[in-house]
Amino acid sequence: MLTRRRFLATAAGALAAAHLDARGQSKVRVALSIAKEATGPRMAVDFVGLSYEVQQLTDPTFFSAQNNGLIREFKTLSSTGVLRLGGNTSEFAYWKPTHDSPEPEHPHVREVAGEPKAQYYAVTVEAVRNLAEFLEATGWTCVYGIGMGTNTPARAAEEAVFVAETLGNRLQYFQIGNEADLFDRHLRDPKIWSAKRYLEEWLTLARAIAVRVPTAKLGMPDVARDVSWLKEIADEWPSIQAPPQVSTLSHHYYFGGPATNPEVNIPNLLKPATMQSVRNTANIATAAARKIGARVRMTEGNTCYRGGKPGVSDVFAAALWAADYSLLLASNGYSGVNLHGGTGKSVANSVGGSLPGDALLKSHGETPEQIAAHPHPFYTPIATFGSDYRLEPVAYGLKFAGSFSGGVLLKTGLATKLQAAGVNATAYAAKLPGGQTSVIILNKDAVDIEIELDFGRGVSGTVETETLHAPAIDSREAHITTSTKTDSLKQGKCSVIVPPATGLRLTLT
Repeated sequence: MLTRRRFLATAAGALAAAHLDARGQSKVRVALSIAKEATGPRMAVDFVGLSYEVQQLTDPTFFSAQNNGLIREFKTLSSTGVLRLGGNTSEFAYWKPTHDSPEPEHPHVREVAGEPKAQYYAVTVEAVRNLAEFLEATGWTCVYGIGMGTNTPARAAEEAVFVAETLGNRLQYFQIGNEADLFDRHLRDPKIWSAKRYLEEWLTLARAIAVRVPTAKLGMPDVARDVSWLKEIADEWPSIQAPPQVSTLSHHYYFGGPATNPEVNIPNLLKPATMQSVRNTANIATAAARKIGARVRMTEGNTCYRGGKPGVSDVFAAALWAADYSLLLASNGYSGVNLHGGTGKSVANSVGGSLPGDALLKSHGETPEQIAAHPHPFYTPIATFGSDYRLEPVAYGLKFAGSFSGGVLLKTGLATKLQAAGVNATAYAAKLPGGQTSVIILNKDAVDIEIELDFGRGVSGTVETETLHAPAIDSREAHITTSTKTDSLKQGKCSVIVPPATGLRLTLT
């Protein structure tokens, strides 16, 4: 029987073998020059974000000013983050403006594996008011999802009015619909469903909202994976008369899935080809957003869809992935990243009622008590254990990348130079709001990387270091540690060693 220990050891060993066998060396030396001019995009101050199912609102005490533990972890992650509410369950929500409001009639939907069952639930006045207080307590803003799959224009507009009035300046924009490119699976006729048909329906809901909330900003299309929809919509946009105010084009991203897929493993998650695919998607999305004068944001994503994979989504490898993924999108001009999570119940409901990762662990011989010790869902950035909340490794990666928030990225080609040296590593640099130059190096390889950083002849200053680390790449923990020691540049240069499976941030002050 494959135990958890052997399961994780096999994944970690495969990662090490993939690189050490190719070179047979324990250290690689690389020289990197850091550009002086900040010519890249500015990383938004609210770049860091989390995504939750709308169904989370059925517990009004969750997003509330009284939930001190969750507020603490949100503030630890970021002081200026963005909470996105949406997910598959948003298509089965309905607005309940008063205690006596009846449940509306619902259209017939098909039940398919991986999608929510047709169980409807109410979003109440109490939940939205508590959400407003929660946002005030954390300092975060909100992307608020309004369902499209089973909604009506009148109900959508009525909900939008109350949400806009209640959240005030904490509301970034309304996202109408979730993963509409998958509606043909269970919510629409697959024979006729298309991006064009979606846009027609979206405009009906958006215009109903705009009549009641003239200042409303909107997001679209929040596709699951078909980013060609963004291009189709951008091409169609000039022909739309008096279009609603779209602030953001959005899409989702999951590396792979479900948990039972053997291709979802640490080596594949961290290999350079994975990030090249991400860059290809980002290029399509940013071009479409530019065409209609909007921003672009990844509003829901993580390592493995349908709740994550134990041994991949809940270990330190996910931290390295999250940091690299976030910084890559920032360098492509994205306004932010929202990693999906929440409680195990809400995410399980969003994918049909259960998490494939639980079945995987059971098949590997874990007891119910051992399974319960994992975060649920496995990929959640903030885990819920009873009344306790805890940042998971993937959140530490997002937080590490978020240290560049508000800065202007430098176009340096650092990642290209590292990969040309034969190592699986990436690097990014930014000019921070305070004027300091900061460099993040992510070593996803199994060897030490000795790096000489050249800030330029005549440049002087002190270098402070911060490390993203864990005991091993498959550890169920992560840490960000600031060094108590500083180094001074010598002729504009400094040398550092980045250990295997480690992130290092150096800031020149």
